[in-house]
Amino acid sequence: MLNSVDFSGKPFHFIGIGGIGMSALAHVLASRGLPVSGSDLRLSHITERLETQGAHIFNQQQAENLSFFTAGQTNGQVARKLPQVVCSTAIGKDNAEYREALALGCPIFHRSDILAALMNERKGIAIAGTHGKTTTSSITGYLLLKAGIDPTIIIGGEVSAWDGNAYVGSSDYVVAEADESDGSLVKLASHIGVITNIELDHPDHYSSLDQVVAIFDRFVSQCEKVIGCWDCPTVRERIKPDITYSLEPTSGADYIATNIVENATGTTADIWERGERLGSLTVPLLGLHNLSNTLAAIAVSRQLGVSFGALATHLPNFQGARRRFEHRGFHNGILFIDDYAHHPSEIRATLAAAQVKRCETLSAGALARDNRTNGNRPGGNLAGSIERRIIAVFQPHRYSRAATLLDEFATSFEGADRILVTDIYSAGETNTANITGEDVVKAIAQHQPNVVYAPALSDIKTTLATSLIPGDIVIFLTAGNLNQVIPEVMAAYQKVLQPEAALT
Repeated sequence: MLNSVDFSGKPFHFIGIGGIGMSALAHVLASRGLPVSGSDLRLSHITERLETQGAHIFNQQQAENLSFFTAGQTNGQVARKLPQVVCSTAIGKDNAEYREALALGCPIFHRSDILAALMNERKGIAIAGTHGKTTTSSITGYLLLKAGIDPTIIIGGEVSAWDGNAYVGSSDYVVAEADESDGSLVKLASHIGVITNIELDHPDHYSSLDQVVAIFDRFVSQCEKVIGCWDCPTVRERIKPDITYSLEPTSGADYIATNIVENATGTTADIWERGERLGSLTVPLLGLHNLSNTLAAIAVSRQLGVSFGALATHLPNFQGARRRFEHRGFHNGILFIDDYAHHPSEIRATLAAAQVKRCETLSAGALARDNRTNGNRPGGNLAGSIERRIIAVFQPHRYSRAATLLDEFATSFEGADRILVTDIYSAGETNTANITGEDVVKAIAQHQPNVVYAPALSDIKTTLATSLIPGDIVIFLTAGNLNQVIPEVMAAYQKVLQPEAALT
């Protein structure tokens, strides 16, 4: 199957090319000068970027799109011009383009087939795990890039260092996420595999943790070397990686962090490699989970011969991936954060990071710069050591996940001063569990009474626009479309800067 992917010049057509994973692959292929086209119902800066690379983008998904390749061809030429059609799991068999591709006899591949074929050409570094894949692969790619190894990078998030979700390097290495959500990571044969953790996160595809572990076992069998997090019991007890990392000094892991100090701008720690202290470094990302992700990236980098000095020099300049505790704005003394967290463990980690941010001192200048006229709001003129509230705005993602992990969601919001919960984002699922966002609210309320049900995005906008005060940290937790309201909520708190503000 993998050998049938043709990189010699035959065109590729992506159904849903604007998706974060699909567009990364399209970027790599277009950068190689291959003919690329694709369709998406929602055009974006991602599709615009692909167009600048020469990709042809359709803004509708219809059968006629595939005739783009065969128009004006004789019968003998049609077969040669038929595109290789790429789909993700999200594309159903009733999709018009998919049906037309079948009718025409186009080669049809899952996006994981294209990724596997690309990695088979080179030395793959596959980053797997239930949580932390995007951040870990981003840090790994960044450090290898800065160290001069120049890998190709294919990830599920956008990174400013290479202005997108993919980068085409000149070396033999490819850093990519290995997605377990649909089991497709078993297609990847890698030089190095990384497993950050293993939990049940996709009950639409797996019925038990044992099934998830079985998929990771197959992934491990296809990796030359496996790096794993010793702090995850499932990885430690059931995977037994070749190289380990841990935040626990007495764990005996190959890579550990000690003397850990967290502050509002990141984390510093001493790093040890097999009992030898390498030195101290600064991780410019909040949360111990990101220090753990960094240890994984360090372990990979050291396998490729990168000096610790280079890692310590370049890491502080890493700006993170979008939608991972991403600062979207600071207005009227209120910090707005967008985060992809949609699993109970991810929510706990994000809110733990917010607790560190809560301790940050707000200077009078910081408040004044963003709002010269905030005295008319409660607490408007406060600065210094004001009490900062953490407002968690949560959009449950998938009925199956909400139903299966309801008890875990109920206890995952500790540390939030206020919680707003929307209706469940279906992601195309049928609600066979007969669960609603209100059920999620009731479960959370058993442990924290400060939870409010705001079913529609318009309810979120109305509630936040009238209730936030300076000092608040508002975190939008979603893998759905909740983050679309962030600009409108921020607009309610934005003030026109006075002339003197521009000088401060």
